[in-house]
Amino acid sequence: MRAIQIHELTGPSALRVVEIPEPEPLHPLAPDGRVVIVDVEAAGVSFPEVLQSRGEYQLKPELPYIPGAEVAGTVRSAPEGSDLQPGDRVASLCMLGAFAEVVAAPEFLTFKLADELDDAQGAGLILNYHTAYFSLVTRGRLQPGETVLVHGAAGGVGTATLQVAKGLGARTFAVVSDADKERVAREAGADEVFRSTGPWKDEVRAAGGVDMVIAPVGGDRMTDSLRCLTEEGRLVVVGFTGGSIPEVKVNRLLLNNTSVVGAGWGAYTLSKPDLNREIQREIDGLIASGHVRPIVGAHFPLDRAGEALELIDGRRALGKVVLDIR
Repeated sequence: MRAIQIHELTGPSALRVVEIPEPEPLHPLAPDGRVVIVDVEAAGVSFPEVLQSRGEYQLKPELPYIPGAEVAGTVRSAPEGSDLQPGDRVASLCMLGAFAEVVAAPEFLTFKLADELDDAQGAGLILNYHTAYFSLVTRGRLQPGETVLVHGAAGGVGTATLQVAKGLGARTFAVVSDADKERVAREAGADEVFRSTGPWKDEVRAAGGVDMVIAPVGGDRMTDSLRCLTEEGRLVVVGFTGGSIPEVKVNRLLLNNTSVVGAGWGAYTLSKPDLNREIQREIDGLIASGHVRPIVGAHFPLDRAGEALELIDGRRALGKVVLDIR
């Protein structure tokens, strides 16, 4: 099969197209052997793959290896007694190996793909939407009627968070850097959009503040985000796509009884199969109600995977970036 491998840790340009054998039905997250083999139609591209290409991600496999965490495709084989059958359309999280024509994935991270979504949307479903639900609900304790501010609101996690929050009855604010990203954020359901290059903190406070901030960017926005929170508000830290990891002066948390909460979805949920299934049931409900529709931006063929990573690295991605495998 054709696949992409990282051969050296020099960034996106280090990706190479190779011909390698198809994977066996084995996966380190499924020691019980309950593994699904998927013929891949589309693979999602995310910021972790950019970090992997430089050896900066916490997961550091031996070189060379196939990057990519999530796919959509068709089941080729499933373990005995599974709800999945050959021919089923699925979205699957394999953690590594997604940039390939065939993947092996744990059964508990492989879900039937709703008819409302195409393969490209399915390739952007699990990582972003499970992260969004986990951040908003499991960690952020979102209640209907609350107001949520989303940084990086035009990217994959950002658009997913806006859609899930809106579907759960929240008012949604978005922070973006330009007009194209504002358009995407509004398409994802943002009620109000503020420019990161302007006085967004003052504008958010003038609009009444927010009950929750979802922060996947990091950088210098942390203090101003805390200042936007209403009483008992929560700032949920999702990641640091902006590069730098900010520090918090904890006296600020005393002023309005606010909280800073970490939302490490993968580290927490990958050892909890039932929680993954529960989150997917909630996401499926939001798909059925029309609130969840992954916004897909740029498409690349498999042999241009390096360009896909460069797009994300340059913070030029709008919505989910996808590799078309077949």
